[in-house]
Amino acid sequence: MTLTVIGSFVSPYVRKVLACLELKGLDYAVDPITPFYGNDEFTRLSPLRRIPVLIDGDVVLSDSSVICAYVDEAFGGYALLPEGPRDRARARWFEEFADTRLGDLFIWGLFYQKVVRTRVWDEEPDEERVRRTVEEGAPAALDYLEGELPETGYLFGQVGLADIALASFFINASYAGFTPDADRWPKVARFVAAVTAEPPLEKLMAFEAIQMGATIKGRRQALLDAGAPLTEHSWGEREPRRGMMAL
Repeated sequence: MTLTVIGSFVSPYVRKVLACLELKGLDYAVDPITPFYGNDEFTRLSPLRRIPVLIDGDVVLSDSSVICAYVDEAFGGYALLPEGPRDRARARWFEEFADTRLGDLFIWGLFYQKVVRTRVWDEEPDEERVRRTVEEGAPAALDYLEGELPETGYLFGQVGLADIALASFFINASYAGFTPDADRWPKVARFVAAVTAEPPLEKLMAFEAIQMGATIKGRRQALLDAGAPLTEHSWGEREPRRGMMAL
């Protein structure tokens, strides 16, 4: 049975789930809901109005970490987490650090301010929050990662959930004009470049480029023309809801 993912290709949380499905070699289709949109049926599936949502038969999950854990446990093949309780716990920690700290910095401090506010809400970004993110928050987070990431390769051998979770947020930061300085954070810069060059992320980023460059009305057809695995159903393209934390 084909899995269904409701979400936007440019969301780091959706990207994480889709990349993991790619690593697993699973069949899936995407219902490319636009962030901050969604009808009442979407609210029923995702009570917090967040993406991604995974539908697997009668199983409906609406948190990226829960989804990735389910996928790794429910389906065999490629292991998303390393062996052993210590490494598995450490991998989960890096995923949590990415989803919370990097999410706060790179999504709400940069991507939301410089991309979403200008394109969705037709507002000016909060320049003070951007400044604090670039000058204070991001350097502290990158200093931490510089001390944790390996000189070569990935965190636990083969590329996995922790690597994808971390690198995913740097993609959104780059859309807002921020990339790690390779002289100041060489391990971070190398790591992000290596993970984003992996086939699953390269494939997904091609679809993201289309979504970032197309209008909402023309986006679906442009993605279909590029071979994106889209579903027939849509959970609503209407006026955006500011309260929807859908990134």
